[in-house]
Amino acid sequence: MDNSTSKVLGFILVLTAVVALLLALLQNGLKPIHDKNEALYSKKATIAAVADHLDKDFATLQDADVTEIFNNQIKQMVYKADGTEVSKEELQNTYGVKDGLAENLDLNKENKKDISERLIPLYEFTKTDGNKYYIVYARGKGLWDEIWGNIALESDGSTIAGVSFDHKAETPGLGAEIKDNKSWVRQFIGKKLYTEDGMFKSVNVRKGGAKDPYYEVDAISGATITGDGITEMMADDLLAYEPFLKSLRK
Repeated sequence: MDNSTSKVLGFILVLTAVVALLLALLQNGLKPIHDKNEALYSKKATIAAVADHLDKDFATLQDADVTEIFNNQIKQMVYKADGTEVSKEELQNTYGVKDGLAENLDLNKENKKDISERLIPLYEFTKTDGNKYYIVYARGKGLWDEIWGNIALESDGSTIAGVSFDHKAETPGLGAEIKDNKSWVRQFIGKKLYTEDGMFKSVNVRKGGAKDPYYEVDAISGATITGDGITEMMADDLLAYEPFLKSLRK
């Protein structure tokens, strides 16, 4: 190898090392900002489930509004599937959950556990008039990847007061409508999770149009698999909340 070739290779190696170092520093420097934005996004998605019950128009909420609502109107709780509430101290010391708060649960990790072993988040939203709503969480599989949602329930523990859904990679104009199509999302308001005799039933996203006024909503045209994912994740994951929801109905 001649001297000029050695110099070129040396320069490339040094340049590569410098670029790698700069990228690492940039990533570490931006991480706190990324984490903050991600936390705000998650909080806003939770609040979206009670959008109709806020004092402000949800569409105009600023970051400071989201933080204020979470600090002043939302109580964060974490439960086990047997209905036992987990204390902040136990969440921090035993499970390593930052600050012992529901918002810091690794929901993707929890969803991979058997339902009997999961930690599940629960948010109690108190409206300024004193009415309370309970926001529960479900996660499932759409056509291409994960889908998830926050479901707000009225104080009876059965009637849906609002929902917000999101996805990782559903098709724009089709499966992505679970997030983007607000009129479709509003179909869930007033639907029920329990029958009149107290049996858990949940809500079915029905291809061909809803027939039952309390337990079905219309499917999105061209997004049957995504709709089936919504049906399945609500039927499966909301079962974990049953001990708590039944306590509201006593």
